[in-house]
Amino acid sequence: MKSKTTVIWLVLAVSLAGFIWIFEHHFQSAAPAASGLLSSLRAATITSLQVIPAGTREISALRTNGVWQLEKPVAYPAQAAAIESLLATLEKLSPALRLTAGELRGRKNSDAEFGFENPRFSIVAEAGEQRWQLLVGNSTAPGDQVYVRVVGVDGVFITDTAWLPQLPRSANEWRDTALLAAATDCDWIVITNGTKSIELRRDATNHLWRMTRPLLARADGARITAALQQLRTARVTQFVSDDAKADLTAYGLQPAELDVWIGHGTNRLAAVHAGKSSPENPDRIFARREGWNAVVALAKSTFSAWRGTVNDFRDAHLLEFSTPAAEIEVRGENSFILRQRGSNDWALVGEKFPADADSVQTLLKSLAGFRTVEFVKDLNTGADLKGFGLTTPARQIILRATPGVTNSVIAQLLFGASETNRIFVKRADEEYVYALALEDFNRLPENGWEFRDRRVWNFSTNDVAQLTIRQNAKIRQLARDTDGKWSLASGSQGVFDGRWMEMIVRQFGEMTAAGWVARNVTAPEKIGIPPEAFQVAIELKNRKKFTVDFGTELPSQAGLAAVTLDGERWAFVCPASLYQFAKLYLVIPPNAP
Repeated sequence: MKSKTTVIWLVLAVSLAGFIWIFEHHFQSAAPAASGLLSSLRAATITSLQVIPAGTREISALRTNGVWQLEKPVAYPAQAAAIESLLATLEKLSPALRLTAGELRGRKNSDAEFGFENPRFSIVAEAGEQRWQLLVGNSTAPGDQVYVRVVGVDGVFITDTAWLPQLPRSANEWRDTALLAAATDCDWIVITNGTKSIELRRDATNHLWRMTRPLLARADGARITAALQQLRTARVTQFVSDDAKADLTAYGLQPAELDVWIGHGTNRLAAVHAGKSSPENPDRIFARREGWNAVVALAKSTFSAWRGTVNDFRDAHLLEFSTPAAEIEVRGENSFILRQRGSNDWALVGEKFPADADSVQTLLKSLAGFRTVEFVKDLNTGADLKGFGLTTPARQIILRATPGVTNSVIAQLLFGASETNRIFVKRADEEYVYALALEDFNRLPENGWEFRDRRVWNFSTNDVAQLTIRQNAKIRQLARDTDGKWSLASGSQGVFDGRWMEMIVRQFGEMTAAGWVARNVTAPEKIGIPPEAFQVAIELKNRKKFTVDFGTELPSQAGLAAVTLDGERWAFVCPASLYQFAKLYLVIPPNAP
């Protein structure tokens, strides 16, 4: 009985061993891998990456101090994003299936069968002494998967093909197409255009660009910023030649038609050289990046802002406000001073009335926006000023940072003689004469009183008792009752529509001048306000009166008007809304009694 039991257990043991062998060799091969294909590879640590496509040259790149650079087949800055994207994919790459070494033993020529005798790609990644090599072989029969082998690891793996497009077929796919990556981090630029040379430097304090060669002048910061942006965003459209012995003359690069050198402090960051237009595509231009043999082609517009004369790089603005102005002094036939008295409160020195802050800001914006129409002359001696009327300027505008402090001048403009459509102007701190459009100059206020606060007066509608209208020797009075209803006052006749009176009177109470026209007016008819003008007098319940005379209508539908303020007669432009409502609802009809 015992011997029979022993035989049974022996048979069971043999059967189990056979089942395990069959399962491992015939069913286990299709099991998915438990981890990544290159489980110990970490993309961030890789310092060398090599890809060898079948039938072509090795493509390799090195990372030094965090910067990728191609080493083979050509030395050139590398496209870091493409390389790091591939490394991230390799780090996470997982096989769908694995064929074990045991299963491969039964195949006569598995390397040829799976495509490893002449792999489509050989990939080698290194990090210090660690090294990973991956061979990419044939596609599987359906074509949506591919056989791969990890050198040093038994078996063959199968992955999907979605990651294969990240593998470069040529070095150009890994070359950096940026023309000048350091274009924005610079504080000096040298431009050579044929025999001409221009040097630009950025002030470390106010960050404004200045020209230091061939003359000392303010530079056009907007143009320089735009030109640097063009270089920073420029992309190579074709790598034309990598031959160190190439005939650069054929590309217009020996000597170059245009050179741009860029640096920071004592360091030169980069330089680019522009040559001829491509014969095949006139919209592209040949160029070369300093330190590399490659001749490339890119959009011709990349260098458009860098071409031009010395004056093209000068700042055409008369002023730049790196410091806010707190005082404006105007010297000339009508001198005056505007002085800031708070964050946005201005006064006209010597006057009782406040200044209009918006008008002052408009003046400052106009000055900041002035662009010269011509750089007339770079002065050598003071005698050169005579011909421009600048020895004794007709007008000066002085901007100061601190009110009342004479030595806090931000800028001083001297205006001289004028011609048909321009006026000569000079900054006190520069030895150049500019020409400004006479139209721009004529928009400047000539008198300090033009800056008077635009609010004419201020009263509430509920304070109004009546209106008296005078027109062509006729008089009509309108009364307001306690309920805010309007009617013809006793003694006034005619037909009257009072529906709009509350709105009209409210506008009178808040009346604001669109602009002051004249002060101390003694002959109003000469400025369009005749003696028999249409007049409206507003009488308040406290017997106080406000009177306005309306005159000529302007093309804007606004109109001229006059009032008495502080004992002086002032003419101004009445806003269109009030002017038109007054004419429509307050004018006495011609046939009225």
